[in-house]
Amino acid sequence: MFVHLAIHYPRPEYVDDVLASMHRVDKAAEGAPGLIQIGAWRDENSNRLVGLAMWESQEAFRASAGRIFQIVADDPWDQWSERPIDVFHLTKP
Repeated sequence: MFVHLAIHYPRPEYVDDVLASMHRVDKAAEGAPGLIQIGAWRDENSNRLVGLAMWESQEAFRASAGRIFQIVADDPWDQWSERPIDVFHLTKP
């Protein structure tokens, strides 16, 4: 299994914009070969938003990632975010 985890730090006034962008990614990923689960989550203790995608393999993720993330490539992340997105690619040791 391979996990793509993205932690977003939106400015308070842009939380809904970032969440909408994350949902566009979710929609673009629907039906991708090897995708197990994808979704956006909100941390109850902060404005952080977490994108979590579980894949059968890193290869499956790589085969679809360009197409999936192209849909939000032009979103104004610098304007929306307090700091850069933390992205983790997780594999079991």
